[in-house]
Amino acid sequence: MKKTVIGAIALLGAMAVTSVSAKETISAVGSSSVTPLMEVFSETYMKNHSNVFIEVQGPGSSAGVKAAKNGSADLGMSSRNLKDSEKEPALKELTVALDGIAVVVNPKNGLDKLTAEQVTAIYKGEVTNWKDVGGADKPIVAITRDTASGTRGAFEDIMKLKKKISGKKVSAISQRAQVANGNGALKTMVASNPYAIGYISLGTVDNSVNALAIDGVSANVDNVKNGSYKVARPFLVLYKDGKPSTETQKFLDWMVSDDAQALVDQKGYISVN
Repeated sequence: MKKTVIGAIALLGAMAVTSVSAKETISAVGSSSVTPLMEVFSETYMKNHSNVFIEVQGPGSSAGVKAAKNGSADLGMSSRNLKDSEKEPALKELTVALDGIAVVVNPKNGLDKLTAEQVTAIYKGEVTNWKDVGGADKPIVAITRDTASGTRGAFEDIMKLKKKISGKKVSAISQRAQVANGNGALKTMVASNPYAIGYISLGTVDNSVNALAIDGVSANVDNVKNGSYKVARPFLVLYKDGKPSTETQKFLDWMVSDDAQALVDQKGYISVN
């Protein structure tokens, strides 16, 4: 009897090991802005596809481009268009969503709008007091993202925050700006300082911050879709041509399906369908 029980336990153990090892792991690495959406995609997909496990990491868009290129991840995530230097024929881009970049202040700030010119001047360090843009007589605390951030890259491109030094394009954001490591960290810093200003993914705006209208246009989904809100960018998933496994390709196809794109809209991003 004892031998039978032990044999049954061993068999169950072997079956458990087999079922876990039978799962294919798909890795997605990159943008911290794309990460929350990719996590929703992954959780939903795994519920209906028990044969795959999707792991998601968000160290930044530049890391996502590298990971897709060198094969250290199956999928890369970028929250900005690729630079010319990053493009290569074998690297494929799939736009899974569009996203506005919201310029945010603390709800106690009192301002609800700025011009693009004013935002650019604040980030260059040319305007340093809120009174110069219609606010209180208080120093402006500008918060930016780290240089590997796709949100920062897209923000700099859109808001003309690049300058040329020795023929090379570099950031024109003031060295005095505080640096936040990630979308969530930046939002927390703005939410805890009445005189801070920052920029985050539109899909992550909540009542802890106030999204400013830019050039008189509110930061919302409809205005990104109709093109009137200009501070917007794509969410890209990157992969090597011919490299995706069958299961990875199925996941890529699913992300642009109606079911997946309905999740994009639900989460406050902008669907591509």
